[in-house]
Amino acid sequence: PAPAREAAPPPAAPPAAWTPPAAPPRDVVGEALGRAVDAVRGWFTEGNVPVKIGMLVLLAGVAALLKYASDQGWVRVPIELRLAGVAAAALGGLVFAWRQRETRRAFSLSLQGGAIGVLMLVTFAAFKLYHLIPAGAAFGITIALVAGLCVLAVLQDALALAVFGILAGFLAPIWLSTGSGNHVALFSYYAVLNLGIFAIAWNRPWRLLNLIGFVFTFAIGTLWGVLDYRPEKFASTEPFLILFFALYLLIPVFYANRRSAAGGNAYRAVDGTLVIGTPLVVFALQAGLLHGAPFGDGRMPLALSALAMAATYALLAAGLRSRPRFATLIETWAVIAVGFATLAVPLALSARATASVFAIEGAVLVWLGLRQDRRLPQLTGLLLQAGAALAYVAGIGGLSAGFTPTAALASTTPIANAAYMSALLIAIGGFATAWIYRRTLDTGVVALFALWGLGWWTFAGGQEIVDHVPDRYAIDAMFAFLAGTGWLTAEVRRRFDAFPVFGATAALALALGVPFAMLQSADHAHPFAHGGALAWLFYAVAGWRALTCLRATGMPVRLLAHGGWWWSWIAAIALGAFHLVYHDSDVGATYVPGMGDGWRIVALGLPVLLFAAALRLRPALLAPPLARGFEDYRSVLLASAAAVLSLGWLLSLFFPGASAPLPWVTVLNPLELFQLAALALLAHEVWGMGRQGGRIGVPLFALATFAWITFATLRGAHHWGDVAWSPSMLGDSVVQTALTVVWSVLGVLGWIFGSRRGDRLLWGAGAVLMGVVLLKLLIVDRSNLGDIFGIVSFIAYGLLCAAVGYFAPAPPRRAATESPA
Repeated sequence: PAPAREAAPPPAAPPAAWTPPAAPPRDVVGEALGRAVDAVRGWFTEGNVPVKIGMLVLLAGVAALLKYASDQGWVRVPIELRLAGVAAAALGGLVFAWRQRETRRAFSLSLQGGAIGVLMLVTFAAFKLYHLIPAGAAFGITIALVAGLCVLAVLQDALALAVFGILAGFLAPIWLSTGSGNHVALFSYYAVLNLGIFAIAWNRPWRLLNLIGFVFTFAIGTLWGVLDYRPEKFASTEPFLILFFALYLLIPVFYANRRSAAGGNAYRAVDGTLVIGTPLVVFALQAGLLHGAPFGDGRMPLALSALAMAATYALLAAGLRSRPRFATLIETWAVIAVGFATLAVPLALSARATASVFAIEGAVLVWLGLRQDRRLPQLTGLLLQAGAALAYVAGIGGLSAGFTPTAALASTTPIANAAYMSALLIAIGGFATAWIYRRTLDTGVVALFALWGLGWWTFAGGQEIVDHVPDRYAIDAMFAFLAGTGWLTAEVRRRFDAFPVFGATAALALALGVPFAMLQSADHAHPFAHGGALAWLFYAVAGWRALTCLRATGMPVRLLAHGGWWWSWIAAIALGAFHLVYHDSDVGATYVPGMGDGWRIVALGLPVLLFAAALRLRPALLAPPLARGFEDYRSVLLASAAAVLSLGWLLSLFFPGASAPLPWVTVLNPLELFQLAALALLAHEVWGMGRQGGRIGVPLFALATFAWITFATLRGAHHWGDVAWSPSMLGDSVVQTALTVVWSVLGVLGWIFGSRRGDRLLWGAGAVLMGVVLLKLLIVDRSNLGDIFGIVSFIAYGLLCAAVGYFAPAPPRRAATESPA
C-alpha cells in the first residue's frame, strides 16, 4: 500500500501590519525654552558677531558717558555742542552704513541700528536731562527716527536692524533717568517706540521684535508701578495702558496674517505669548491701577474692565470669523473673551449670582469643547461648575464681601429667590453635562455628573422647604418633594437608557418612605397627621407612576423600587395603627383609650404578617404595576418579610400582651393570636419545603412552637396568678409549677406520638424534654416542696411519667430495612 502522505503544515499567518509607535507627548514648555536658547545662541554665534557685540557695548558706553559727563561736569564744551557732535557722528555712521548695505549687509544693518539708537539717546537727553528742546520737538524727532528705523528695516528686510534700534530706544530712559518721576514723558516715549514696532509688524512677521517691545514695555511699566504709582496718577496712566493693550492686541493679527500668507502652520501662525500674555498682564496692571482708586471700591471698576476686555475680544473674534486663516486666533480670542466675562461675574455680583453664571457657562463650555473635540474648553467648563459650587458655599458662609451668613439663604419669596435659583442652576449644569456626555463617556462617569446635579437639586429643594414651609409641615413637604423627585427621575429613565443612575435614584426615593414614616411619627405622632395625609396621597400617585416607568429596568432597581414602595406603605400603616391604640400619659390624647400593649404589638406586626402572607399565598395582589417581572424578586421580598416578621415575633414574646379593654384569655388574646398566625404561616412554609428544606424547617418550627407555649404559660401566670411581669417572675413558685406541668405535658405528648408514629426523633425530643423537667424538679422545684405549688409539680410529673409508661413504655423500633448504627 502507498505510504500515507504527511499532512501539509497549516499556512503561516500573515504578518501583522506594522503600526508606528505612538508619538510621545510634546513638551511645549521645553520646546519653547529650547527655541529661545537657540535664538540667543544663534544671534551671538552667527553672522557678523563682532559688530553685533561691539554695537551693543558702544551704545551702553555712549549712554553711560553722556550721563557721567553730565553728572561730573568734566566737559566744558556746552552741552548743545556735545549733543550735536554725538548726533553728527551718528548721522555719519548711518550714511556710511547705508552705503555698505550691498557689500557688507550684516555690518551695515548693525551699524544702522546703532546709529539710530544713538540719535534716540541724544534726543531723549536733550529733552529730559538738559531741557534743550521742548517736548513737542523731542517727540517729533523721536517719531521721525522711529519712522526712519521702520522704513530702513522694512526696505532691507532686516530684523537685526529693527532689534538694535528698538533695544537702544528702550534702554535709553533706563540709562539716562534722573529720577524726576515724569511718567507721562516716559510712557509717551515708549508709546512712540511701540508705534514703530506696530508699523513694522504691519509689514514683517518679526516675532522677536514684537516680544522685545512687549517685554520692555510692560516690565518697565510694572517696575514703575511698584515703585512710584499712586492713585492720583490714575488719570495720566490709564490712557497709556489702554494704548499699549491695543497695540499688542493687534500686533498678533498682523503676525498671523503674514505667517498664514506665507504658508505657515495654522497653529504656529499664532503668537501665543502675545495673544495670551497681553490680556493677563494688562488686566493685572489694571487691577493695580484701580487699587485705592479715588472712585468706587475697586471691585466694580475692575469688573467693568474685565467685561470691556471680554467684549473687545468677542468683537474681534466676531469680526474675523469669516477669514479661515485666523481660525486658531479666533478660537483663542473666544476663550479669552469667555474667561474675562467669567471673571467679571464674581467681581461685580454676589456669590449666588456668580454661582449661577459659572454653572451655565461651564455647561456651555463643555458642550462647545465636545462639539469641537477640544479638551481645554471641556476641562474649563467642568472647573467652572466646581467654581460655581465653591462660590455658592462661599456665599452661604459669608465669605464674599457684603454677603453675610444670616442673609445667605434668607428670602421672603419661595422659589423665586437668588439662593434657590443659584443652586438650581448648578443642578441644571450638572444635568446638562451628563446629557452632553451621555454618548461619549463611560456610564459611570456620566452617572457622577448626574449625581452632582441630583445632589444640588435635592439641596435646593430641601433648603426652600426649611426656609419657607412651617416647621409642623416641613417633614411632610420634604417627603412629597423626594417622592416627586423619584417620579421625575423615573420618567427620565424611561425615556433615556443612557441614565441608569436615574432609575436607581427613583427606586431609592420610593424606598425613603420607610424612614420618613418614622420621622413623621417622631415629629407629629403618626405619618398621616398635619400634612402627612396629603404627602402620602402624593406619594401614592407619584410612586405608582414611577413604578410604571421602571418596568424595563434591571431586577435590582425593580426590587428596590417595588420593595421600597410596599415597605413604605407597611411602615406608614403600622405606625398609624400603633398611634390609634397608643396612650401617652404626657400627651394624653388617644383615639382608643385604655388599650393594652398586646394591641400595640398587633398594630405594628399585623401589616407585616399580612404582607408576608400575601407574598406567600396571593402574590398577584402585590405584583402591580410591575406584574411581569414580579416573580424575579418575589422570593427576596418574602425573605425580607420573613426576617422582619421573625424579629418582631421574637421581640413580641417578651411583652405581657395585655388585651384591655377586653378580658385576657390564654391563646384567645390579640398578641398570642398574632403570634399563632405567624406560626401558622411558618408551618405553611415548612410544609412546602419538601424533605430537603424540612430538615431545617421542622426543628425550627418545633423550637418556635415550644417558645410560644412557654411564654404563653408565663403570661397565664402573670394575668391569672397576679405575678408581676419581669425577669424575677421566674423565681415564683406558681410560675415554676406551671412550667413544670406544661413542659411535662409536652414531653409526654412527644413520647406518646413518637411511639405510635414510629418517629424516634419525636420520641427522643420528648425524652429530652422530660429529662430537662426532671433536672428542673431536682434543682429548682425542690425548694418549693414546702408549698402546694411545688408539691403539685412533683405529683404532676410523676403521673405523667406513669401515663407514658402505660401508653409508650419503650421507644419505637427501627424499620426493618434500616441498618443498625
